[in-house]
Amino acid sequence: MKISLANNSALLQPDFVFGVATASFQIEGAADSRLPCIWDTFCAEPSRIKDGSNGLVACDHVNRWREDIELIAALGVDAYRFSIAWGRVIKVDGSVNQAGLDFYLQLLDALQAHNIKAFVTLYHWDLPQYLQDAGGWLNRDTAYKFADYADMISKAFGERVYSYATLNEPFCSAYLSYEAGIHAPGVQNRQQGRQVAHHLLLAHGLAMQVLQKNAAHAKNGIVLNFSPCHPASNNAADIRAAEMADQYHNHWYIQPLIEGRYPDLIRQLSVTEQPDIGVGDMAIIAQPLDYLGVNYYTRTVYRANDKGWFSDVPPTMPPLTDMGWEIYPKGLTEILLAMHRRYALPPVYIAENGAAMPDTLACGQVDDPDRVSYFQQHLQATEDAINAGMRIDGYFAWSLMDNFEWAEGYAKRFGIIYVDYATQQRTLKTSAIALRDLFAGRQK
Repeated sequence: MKISLANNSALLQPDFVFGVATASFQIEGAADSRLPCIWDTFCAEPSRIKDGSNGLVACDHVNRWREDIELIAALGVDAYRFSIAWGRVIKVDGSVNQAGLDFYLQLLDALQAHNIKAFVTLYHWDLPQYLQDAGGWLNRDTAYKFADYADMISKAFGERVYSYATLNEPFCSAYLSYEAGIHAPGVQNRQQGRQVAHHLLLAHGLAMQVLQKNAAHAKNGIVLNFSPCHPASNNAADIRAAEMADQYHNHWYIQPLIEGRYPDLIRQLSVTEQPDIGVGDMAIIAQPLDYLGVNYYTRTVYRANDKGWFSDVPPTMPPLTDMGWEIYPKGLTEILLAMHRRYALPPVYIAENGAAMPDTLACGQVDDPDRVSYFQQHLQATEDAINAGMRIDGYFAWSLMDNFEWAEGYAKRFGIIYVDYATQQRTLKTSAIALRDLFAGRQK
C-alpha cells in the first residue's frame, strides 16, 4: 500500500522537512543511569498505568541507539525529533552528568554523520522527581531551574542541533497532569492546573531567552497540541461550551505566546482558580518564536454541563484508532487555518501526527493499512492548509517505534516500527515502508 501526493505537491519540494519523532521516557529505558522522574513514581503507584508497566526498560534505546539511528537513516528522513531526559544530564546539585550528556552527544554526532537534522525537545513531561519533591511545576522556581538546564544543554550541544523546542504539549503537563489527573503526578485540582500552565509558559519564555543567546543558529520554538472543538448539537449552550473549550484547551497556550495575554475566558474563572501572574511574566512568555510546532491527532466534541462549563463527548462512530480517537483528517486543516487567521504565526511544523492501531506481527511482517491511510489523509490535510496560504515547513510522523504510551502502558502501538518488547526486535511496518517510498520519490 502506497502513500501518494500530487507531483507538484509542496510536501515533495526539496526544502520541506520530513521526519519521525520519539520522546525520552517512552523509549530510552536505562533508568539506572538517570535520576528518577515523576513518571517513575507514577508508574509505581497502583492502578495508574493500565497494564501495570513502567519505563525502566521501554525500548532499551540507550543501549540500542546505534541500531535505531541506522533504522532512521534507512527510512530516508530529513530529520529526527527526540527529547532530552532532564534527569539523565543534570544531577541533583545542578551539575552536569557527563555520562548522560555523552549519550546525547554521540546521538547528535551520528545524526549529523547521516545528514539528518536534529530537532531537540528539552522537556517531554519527565520532570526529575527531586524537583517534584520541591513543588514541581507548582513551584515558580522550577521555571528558572528549567532555564538553567536549557543553558547548560544548549552550550554543551553547540551547533549540533538544527532546532530546539522548549516544551512539548504544556497542555498535557498542566491539564492532564493536574486537572484530569491521568498523567503524572496525577493531581485533580483546577487552580493548580492553571498555575502549572503559567509556570510552564514562563519556563518556555525564560528558556527562549537562553536559546536566543546560546543557539542563535538554531530554529527555536515550542510544540503545542491542538484539536478543533465542535459542539455536540446546534443548541446555543453546546455551541458556547465548544467555544469555551477552544479557549481553555487551545488558545490558553498559544495566545500568551503570540499576544502576551490569556484568553478572555480567564475572567470567568473565580479568583481562586486564576493563576498567580508575576509582573513582567507575560512579556517573558511572549518571546519571538522561530517556529511553532503543531501536534494533531483528532477533533473533540463538547456539550454544556449543569456547572456552566463544558464536558467532552467521546466518539462512538467509526473510524476510530485503537485509542478510541476519531479519525478526522480535515480537522487538521481546520485548526491550522483557524490559528493562521487568528494569529501572526511564525513558520509551522507538524511536529506529531499518527495513530495507534491494533498491530500484530505475523510471519515477520506487520501490515497496518489503516495507519497508511491515516498518514495519506493527514498529509493531504497538511497540503490543503499550505494551498490555502499557510506556511508549513515540515511534517513528523509519530512515532518512530512502538513505545511506552504513558497511562496506557505498552498496550497501544503508535510506531511505524514494531517493537517486540520481550526481544527488542524491531520490524518495519507497512506504514514505515510506505513513508520510506514516499520520501525516496521526492525531488532533491
